[in-house]
Amino acid sequence: MARLTAFSRLLIALLIVGGIYFAARTFMPGMMGKIGGGGTTTETSSGGSTNGGTAASSDNTSGSTTSGGATTAGATTTFAKQAFNFTPTAPINGKKKGVVELGATGFNSFIIRVDDKKNWAMEKADFGASLVYEKMATDQDIKDGLKQYISDMVGYGVSPRDIHFVISSGAQKVDITSKIIQTLSAMKYQVNTVTAEQEGQLALRSVLPSEYSGRAFVVDIGSGNTKISWRNQGQVTALEAAGAKYFQNGTSAAVVAEDVKAKASRVPSNLTSTCFIIGGVPFEFAKKIRNGKERYTVLPAPSEITPAGDKQIAGLNIYNSIAAATGCKQFVFDWDANFTIGFLLGL
Repeated sequence: MARLTAFSRLLIALLIVGGIYFAARTFMPGMMGKIGGGGTTTETSSGGSTNGGTAASSDNTSGSTTSGGATTAGATTTFAKQAFNFTPTAPINGKKKGVVELGATGFNSFIIRVDDKKNWAMEKADFGASLVYEKMATDQDIKDGLKQYISDMVGYGVSPRDIHFVISSGAQKVDITSKIIQTLSAMKYQVNTVTAEQEGQLALRSVLPSEYSGRAFVVDIGSGNTKISWRNQGQVTALEAAGAKYFQNGTSAAVVAEDVKAKASRVPSNLTSTCFIIGGVPFEFAKKIRNGKERYTVLPAPSEITPAGDKQIAGLNIYNSIAAATGCKQFVFDWDANFTIGFLLGL
């Protein structure tokens, strides 16, 4: 056999080295993963990493987001946040009035000052937690909570005759609510119950400024239900959809999204330039970006919100569905208004 030339030996050596290199690229990562044990580290879209498991991919424009029992269904709406500059008319003199709300997640109380023209301003707001929705309230919880609220209001200058009690439509869906109403009646207090339709109408009365009556609508995303309301040619319409805890009932995000879109699509197109929005989940979204003590906070587009926990994921699904159905690109959270104030304004 002829002796190899120097060039041939060099060529063979390069082939051997190349073979070792490609073999290492093919087999070594798998071998190292087996040797190292532990989990994988996957880079996230924000540049961080998730350790201990494989991270699911995230898409801000389509698909779904899941955390525990809640899911956000469908495409996520995107729009540019618009500036909102508005100052409501302040009451002249006026009278203090108070209301205690028993909602789906707890007791809340509000004291407002309202004048003869129904101009009003928030004087004091207190938010409590009676765990009604989780069916953990007791007779003593109710009595102690109400007595404390009444004492605080009277001490703040509200006449006992101007303190009112309202049971929300969401709270009425919980079995224990009938027991709460009985307890309140035994304490000689009048209990005002409202339907979801009435709640939506009352929310609109307190939230929608007269200056926006012909170009805006109102949304209240509560735990037990969502209310979509508007005023058109003097007539008020209020529709009910699922609330932000729909996942507790085993309802799918897709079903909720379809229903919310069907309800929201009924809002007249001339009223969709602005939406005044209230409720627990919008509150949680707004508090992350609130500027000082501003009365109104413009929410980001649904695609720009990263929800935390099942309730926020469900609420984001509802918010996104309303934005998609109406085409509204300005959602303004009102820090002071709620349906119980609408109740006070209607007295």
